[in-house]
Amino acid sequence: MENITITGNNKTENYESLLPQIQAVMDTNVDLIANMANMAAMLHETFGFWWTGFYRVVGNELVLGPFQGPLACTRIPYGRGVCGSAWKERRTLVVPDVEQFPGHIACSSASRSEIVVPVFQNGEIIAVLDIDSEHLATFDSTDATYLEKVVSFL
Repeated sequence: MENITITGNNKTENYESLLPQIQAVMDTNVDLIANMANMAAMLHETFGFWWTGFYRVVGNELVLGPFQGPLACTRIPYGRGVCGSAWKERRTLVVPDVEQFPGHIACSSASRSEIVVPVFQNGEIIAVLDIDSEHLATFDSTDATYLEKVVSFL
């Protein structure tokens, strides 16, 4: 695989540069798990997030999927924490301070802010992309917009 090349420090420029690279990798592989693994790795390497990965919908819970970063929670019930809430609400959630989120599940005390993006397939949520930062207020509407585009490639 070709190395990821990102120029500049602008978040939008970084996403704009990364989008075609992710799409090219996704277009060459039809395996969902492999694509999730590569997508998590590319996002993690490009932005240096604390934790980047997927939770897959299995029955009535989210089960840990491909990720980059430290040890993670393995199962999250429907509607619980940021991931389970994004699944239940069927929308992207941006949390500037996880300690202020009711029912936050602390897989790591180092996580300070989070974004969770549902992955839709045929109108159903099959997974969520979960990204954590060790800094407060890391994520915003720019991240939400671009990460929704990123997961649409799955």
